[in-house]
Amino acid sequence: MNRREFAKSVAAISAGSIFISTKDLLASAPSPDQNAFKIIAGPYLQAPTNTSITIIWITSTSSTATVEYGAGGELDKKAVLTTDGQIDANTRIHRIKITGLKPAEKYTYRVTSTEITSYQPYKVTYGQTVKSPTCSFQTLNSNKMDCSFIVLNDIHDNIKTLESEISIANQKPYEMIFLNGDIFNDPMSEAQIVDKVLKPATELFASEIPFLLARGNHETRGAYARLLKSYIATPNDKYYYSFKHGPIYFIVLDSGEDKEDSHWAYSGLNDFDSYRNEQTEWLKKEIQKEDFKKAPFRVVLSHIPLFGSGDAHGTLDCRKKWAALLNEGKINLHISGHTHQPAVLEPVADEHNYPIFIGGGPSKENFTVIRVDTTVDKLSITMFGNDGEVIGKTEIKR
Repeated sequence: MNRREFAKSVAAISAGSIFISTKDLLASAPSPDQNAFKIIAGPYLQAPTNTSITIIWITSTSSTATVEYGAGGELDKKAVLTTDGQIDANTRIHRIKITGLKPAEKYTYRVTSTEITSYQPYKVTYGQTVKSPTCSFQTLNSNKMDCSFIVLNDIHDNIKTLESEISIANQKPYEMIFLNGDIFNDPMSEAQIVDKVLKPATELFASEIPFLLARGNHETRGAYARLLKSYIATPNDKYYYSFKHGPIYFIVLDSGEDKEDSHWAYSGLNDFDSYRNEQTEWLKKEIQKEDFKKAPFRVVLSHIPLFGSGDAHGTLDCRKKWAALLNEGKINLHISGHTHQPAVLEPVADEHNYPIFIGGGPSKENFTVIRVDTTVDKLSITMFGNDGEVIGKTEIKR
C-alpha cells in the first residue's frame, strides 16, 4: 500500500468511526423534554382536617413553591411554606399546609414552582416556571351527618392493581382513601416511590381526593424507608394518629414489623416493641377523649390485624397491647390487611367485640376494595373483589 492509498484507508476508517460515535451519542442523549424543568409527581393531597389541607409535589430540580387557591372557583389567595423566617426554596420536595379554611368548603388550587439554576449568597438565578393544572379539594367536617371512604391495602408497587382498584372505587363518590399498608414495597429509591405510587396515585385520584397512609411492615424496609415521611404527611407528623370526620372518630395505628426486633432481617436496626408501647400510652388517652366517646362510630385502621393473621411476634404484640383497649373503647370496626387473603371476622366476645375486615392483595385474584358508608345511625361496610363483586358486607347500627 502506497502513501496515498494508506491516507484514503485512514480517512475512511475515521469517517466511519465519527459516524458511529455521533449516532451513539444521539441515541443516548436525553430528549429536550427530559431536560425540561417539570413536576415529576403531584400535586397530591394529604392530612385533611376541618380547616386545613397539606399539598405535596416534587419537581425535577430545586425550585420555589407556591400554592394559589380560593373558594368559589377563584385562585385569589397564595400560600407558601415559611420556616424560621425563610420561604421554602432550593428543594425538590415541596409541602405546603394551607390553614384557616372553612369546614366542608370546596376550594380550587394550583401549584407553581420556579426553577433555581444558581443559589449564591447574594444572588439567586431563576429558570423556568411550571404550573399544575387547576384542581380542587374539599375540607373535612367533624359535624357532618354522613361520610364515605375507601380502604386499599397490600398493593406492593403494583400499578395495574391500583388502577383496577380505583376503577371499582369510582363507581360511587367518596371523600378520602386510606392506603392501609404495604402500598410501597420495600422503598429503595425516590424513583420507586414516585413511579410506583405517587405519580399513578396523583393521576388516578390524589390531586382531588386525599389519601392517608397507615404504614405497613414493607414500608419499614429498604434504604428509603426512613425517608418516606418526606413524601407523606399525616395530621400529627407520626404514623399513628386520629381525627374525626362526619360521624366517625378515626384511629390509625402503626403495627410495625411482623417479626421480632432481633430477627436477622432487620440488622439490629428495629425497636418496634418500644414503639408499640409508645402507641399504647397514646391510645389509652385517645379512648378517654370526649370527642371519641361521643362519636356515633369509632373505626380503627392498622396494617396487621390483631386477630386472624397467625401468631407472628408483631401480631401477638399488637394484640397483647391494644386488643383490650379497643374493647374498652367500644370500637365499632377494625380494618386491616397484611395476610393477602380477604376475610371478614365476626365479633368474638372478650377477644374483639367488633368485626374485623381484612383486605386481600396484591394479585389480580386476591385484591380487594373496602368501602365504608356512614350516617349517624348506621355504618355500612362492603368488601369488593377484583371484578367488583361483593365478597363481604356488614351493617352496624348505632
